[in-house]
Amino acid sequence: MKNETIFSEAAMVAAPEHKLAVIGLGYVGLPLALAFGAVRPVVGFDVDTLRVAELTAGIDRTNETSPAEISDATFLRYTSELRDLDECTCFIVAVPTPIDRHKQPDFNPLILATRSIAPILRPGGLVIYESTVYPGATEEICVPVLEELSGLTYNVDFFVGYSPERINPGDKNHRLRNITKVTAGSTAAVADVVDQIYRQIITAGTHRAPSIKVAEAAKVIENTQRDLNIALMNELAILFRILDIDTDAVIKAAGTKWNFMPFRPGLVGGHCIGVDPYYLTHKAEAVGYIPEIILAGRRLNDRMGAYVVAQLVKVMTKRRIQVDGAHILIMGYTFKENCPDIRNTRVRDIVRELGEYNCVVEVYDPWVAATALEREDTVTLIPYPKRGKYDGIIMAVAHDEFKQTGPAEIRSFGSQSHVFFDLKSVFEPKASDLRL
Repeated sequence: MKNETIFSEAAMVAAPEHKLAVIGLGYVGLPLALAFGAVRPVVGFDVDTLRVAELTAGIDRTNETSPAEISDATFLRYTSELRDLDECTCFIVAVPTPIDRHKQPDFNPLILATRSIAPILRPGGLVIYESTVYPGATEEICVPVLEELSGLTYNVDFFVGYSPERINPGDKNHRLRNITKVTAGSTAAVADVVDQIYRQIITAGTHRAPSIKVAEAAKVIENTQRDLNIALMNELAILFRILDIDTDAVIKAAGTKWNFMPFRPGLVGGHCIGVDPYYLTHKAEAVGYIPEIILAGRRLNDRMGAYVVAQLVKVMTKRRIQVDGAHILIMGYTFKENCPDIRNTRVRDIVRELGEYNCVVEVYDPWVAATALEREDTVTLIPYPKRGKYDGIIMAVAHDEFKQTGPAEIRSFGSQSHVFFDLKSVFEPKASDLRL
């Protein structure tokens, strides 16, 4: 048995500096690995062998890191071989926590990552999770797997930490180093160790939470709060359209008050905001509480794709533009502007809904490669729109390239009689036929 020599908490804390591994080199894991790799030895592990080969060659397909950041990580070694983790004593797990088609938490990536490192875990080892989960999940789901497959005892032979990720894809201002990092540990002494590890790379400082559950809850409500605020703005946008009031003008007017929060209506997708609330509601329902407001916000935001199409079809019908067989151009397919991430993009809902009207849909997005499309995507990506072709145009994502293109050029893609829907209200009201 691995636990023939019992490692006390004090022994773990007093042990030499941990040999570090980052598990998962996506949007969350890669910036971590690079930051640590600039100051200490670290192994970056990912099951995607192509991803590892690209990173070894200095290529980051997510565009979230710069060539300079990659080259500065001189202590970082990439691998897709578990045997390369044998000498590691601290594992930071940064894998996705998606939802399934029934909107239930999908813990498979997290469990698989945990199962991979458990046999390598040695007495005195530390596992830190960054993946977003519901409060209690780390100790309820991950720890039992670690105990079973390692033969070690939790908080006796090995320890666990939690530090929720706060990566914002496409944001070049709020970066890993300058965002306060919440940290937590399975004991007070372990919490100190976890906090010290992250202080090596976080210039903005850390916030030590009193428990892992508190840190888990803090992360999941960050995105739930944003989801609900956007849901409120979406509902107001629907109401203001009925009242024939420009939502953007209302937001600008209300924004003159110092404590008004200028959330904007729109599609809510991505790996966090459109997903994390379901982790919280799952746990709430498991303990017998039905979270009415959170679920109401989720339902409203999930319906916005259908609402967008309904508004487009309504205006096209009023202008006697035949909807059945109409050519529709969608500008943007990522879940947000200026990034290639299409995870949980709600533009997918627009494409699907237009298909119900038998429309011919083409998608133009300079940030998306055809190879990045997921199995469920049935979109036709085009290199650039043709002039005079489309009966309807939806600018669904506010990429900088589209802003620079301008409304006149975008209008030129439309047929003689067409409808231009500026979903993100990027341009002045008179430049489009519809705004959200």
